[in-house]
Amino acid sequence: MRWLVGWSSIAAGAVRPGSAGATGYDGETVHPIGSQLLWGDPDPLWAVGDWRPDEVRVVKADAQNRIAVLGTCGASDEELRLGLFTARGGALRHLTAWPGSYTAVVQVGRRITVCGDLAGARPVFHTPWAGGTAYATAALPLADLIEANLDFGHLAALLAAPDVPAALHDSTPYEGVRRIPPGHALVLRAGAREVAGYEPVASLAVAAPPADPDSAVDAVRDALVEAVRTRLAAPRHVPGIDLDPGPVPGMGPAERRAARGMPVPGIGADLSGGPASGTLALLAAGLPGRPGTLLGHGTGAGERLLAVTFNDLAVGGREAELERAGTLAANPRLHHVVVTGGEELLPYADLDGPLTDEPGPSLVSAARHRVRLAAGSADHFTGYGARQVLDAHPARLADLLMDRKRRHLVRPVAALAKADGSVLVPARVYSAARRLARTPYRAGLETLADRLLRRRFEDPGGAVGASLAALTWARPGPAARWLTGEALAEVSVLLQGAANRSGVGPGQRPGDYRARAALARHAADLRVLEQAAEVRSQRLHAPFLDNQVVRACRALPEALRVQPGARAEILRTVLEGAGVTGLPPGWGAPSHASSAAASRTGLRVAADPLISLFTTPLLADAGLIEARVVRKALRGAAAGEPLPLDGLADLVSLELWLRRLLARRGTCWSGTPARARAVPGGIAPRRGALTSGG
Repeated sequence: MRWLVGWSSIAAGAVRPGSAGATGYDGETVHPIGSQLLWGDPDPLWAVGDWRPDEVRVVKADAQNRIAVLGTCGASDEELRLGLFTARGGALRHLTAWPGSYTAVVQVGRRITVCGDLAGARPVFHTPWAGGTAYATAALPLADLIEANLDFGHLAALLAAPDVPAALHDSTPYEGVRRIPPGHALVLRAGAREVAGYEPVASLAVAAPPADPDSAVDAVRDALVEAVRTRLAAPRHVPGIDLDPGPVPGMGPAERRAARGMPVPGIGADLSGGPASGTLALLAAGLPGRPGTLLGHGTGAGERLLAVTFNDLAVGGREAELERAGTLAANPRLHHVVVTGGEELLPYADLDGPLTDEPGPSLVSAARHRVRLAAGSADHFTGYGARQVLDAHPARLADLLMDRKRRHLVRPVAALAKADGSVLVPARVYSAARRLARTPYRAGLETLADRLLRRRFEDPGGAVGASLAALTWARPGPAARWLTGEALAEVSVLLQGAANRSGVGPGQRPGDYRARAALARHAADLRVLEQAAEVRSQRLHAPFLDNQVVRACRALPEALRVQPGARAEILRTVLEGAGVTGLPPGWGAPSHASSAAASRTGLRVAADPLISLFTTPLLADAGLIEARVVRKALRGAAAGEPLPLDGLADLVSLELWLRRLLARRGTCWSGTPARARAVPGGIAPRRGALTSGG
């Protein structure tokens, strides 16, 4: 896990001169453990973790004006210097417009600016501390610093309404630690904090100017190619070269590396057979620059890109995708590796793992991904985020109605009618889209608050049911049905408070708003997965979540993205524009094998350990669930009852995360008298909470 942490004090004298650390309540100087100091007093900044040398850059204009960029950034030092001079006047957006995925921190005198990203994969957190403000790109270090307790309201909202920004607002699992929304920056002036947006938001009252589809797709191609090229241009790394214990009888270097769980040197990519991973693999293999070559290891070493395909032997149905992956891997610039897994790699099979910064549903399948990634390269491309940035959220149908573009609804509605086999589908979908287009945002929040209070959780059936359920401003999460009445009431109060705020409203159309919320949710879970399935010395790259790629995808016309198969056609055009042709038949065909089948099988196989996990759960101590109810749901799902599996994944992952957090004994800081850490007193059963539930 890698993060940066800094501090802004009210006055320069609040920090001991020359200490390069923050002064706590008792006058002690605290330092993050395992850190490197990027700049010192009076507003120090550290990089913590196993950062590569090329991932941390600091460019100075003078002692009081400097910029630090952490991550993969395609800007040259001269471009960073020009960006610093521009930022002195208060401009922010240009700091987020370089290719790559990174966090930029600018210091201009006593003003500190920390820029988050558009997707939410590289968030920024802050908390008041010792008369000033501490900030970081991880929440747990700040929670340790202030000895934060758990925020039970946030945990309840995370289960009851995970896709509703108004319920979560800027909270985190830790009380007192706040999150900067995607598309915003944290601005600190001598300890005082301000959250500023740097991205223009489309008006709710005025339709966006018509965009040319061809130009928009060309912009997506250019952004994706530049994102991949930026990774290829970065220095290559040989993982674990300082950890090799030397010759072992009967084992070569590759076997020793595999035994340690180390990735292969060079660059690789996922190759699942789907269009997103296939696009990145073909782009990375086709661009000039020898994707796998290592500096100093010969001109012919590792020039092929390592493509990794996971074959689930326990759950069938992906034969067509695997066949397409094999066809793509016939490219001479690809070296194909197939990783197989049986029941031991199903979701829920292995629930051991490291503590992550925040909880996320991917915790239940982290071991499955870790095995796949361990067979990958030191720099590994993944297609995560493509669906969220390219596909159309069903609520975008309401956006088309608001812009008087009814004719563009014909094909998507016809596809739903064909899937359902009912002639009534078009009328139902059109009615729901028109209702959403005429519903104010405030009314949508109030409706959700009422649904939670009344425990109204309808199960959508099939593609049509899911689309109709998504045609709302906000809806309950899949785990909401298993929460206690007290927890649901708490979230309902949060929503009513958000609806009653003056000037309420996101300033966006409902479809655009829901799509941004879904992207932020996905990016947050990807961040959890990256930490939970982390392979030492490996970097996961998700170019679809880069700022410039997200911007290019948001400029795609809604009329284009709502059409059936739009994502596959856009990516096909991207590849053709980059000179890649000859894609296999069935490219982009939707997969019907899905993770739902693997989740149901894994839940059935691991039913007994999961039921034991909820014998005396911490979630019940927190007053969020009744253990007996969840155990009954687990038994029912294992027996094949049609229950929302993603809701059970939310419950199990949150319980796992709480147990790992409370079992932790360390802290992120040194120099504190009592080794301060988050949740120092554990979880005391809340008044009225249901503990074991019988």
